[in-house]
Amino acid sequence: MIDIFDPSDLPRARVTGALVADILQTLKARSVVGTNLLDIDRWAKAMILEAGALSCYVDYAPSFGRGPFGHYICTSVNDAVLHGLPHDYTLVDGDLLSLDLAVSTGGIVADSAISFVVGQTPRPGDLALITATEQALKAAIATAAPGVRTGDLSHTIGSVLTGAGYTVNTEFGGHGVGSTMHQDPHVSNNGKPGRGFTLRPGLLLALEPWVMADTDKLVTDADGWTLKSATGCRTAHSEHTIAITEDGAEILTLPSRA
Repeated sequence: MIDIFDPSDLPRARVTGALVADILQTLKARSVVGTNLLDIDRWAKAMILEAGALSCYVDYAPSFGRGPFGHYICTSVNDAVLHGLPHDYTLVDGDLLSLDLAVSTGGIVADSAISFVVGQTPRPGDLALITATEQALKAAIATAAPGVRTGDLSHTIGSVLTGAGYTVNTEFGGHGVGSTMHQDPHVSNNGKPGRGFTLRPGLLLALEPWVMADTDKLVTDADGWTLKSATGCRTAHSEHTIAITEDGAEILTLPSRA
């Protein structure tokens, strides 16, 4: 399924995107040493419901998870990189935390993720991981435009990540969004240019570079959801939802108060 929206739908998409971004920034500010992951989930739930939005996660039950997910946000810590199931864990100084959130308002979904270090003692390697994913995301967004293919985006992301010295897992990556959270086309985090779906105005994409410090292999935690690095190394994840327009790409998941 691929939704192609009319330009008149963009205002609704912007509202959803700004909501996701604002919630993530609020949660980032609250995620300090001593914060429990379950508190982050409760805060996310309260903000989603207060906005009259719908969670894309709480009832989500795909084949790759032990569903339903049952929570409102993904909280991935240190060696966890994707689908982090909130649990009774209290953040400590130096933890690398990734928050991934998708909600729907006005019939349109937006999806975004941020990674950051909790407290005052970041590891240099953690900052490099975060920077690599952010730079890969920025480069892919700059590449996105009508007539560009998904393989071009994949190649751009992969070139930045491998250029930074990381290997790239292609099992999970970016995807279309629209009336539902996960749609075609799939956007791998590495690939060959000139291949794949051709982008056109009205398409919404969630682009999400993620990387692990010394491996490209994933393992699934005992909780049935959280994906971790096979070696226990640190990880990072950055994601924006963009709209393809006649002029290129518009980032939808920017904070309204930025």
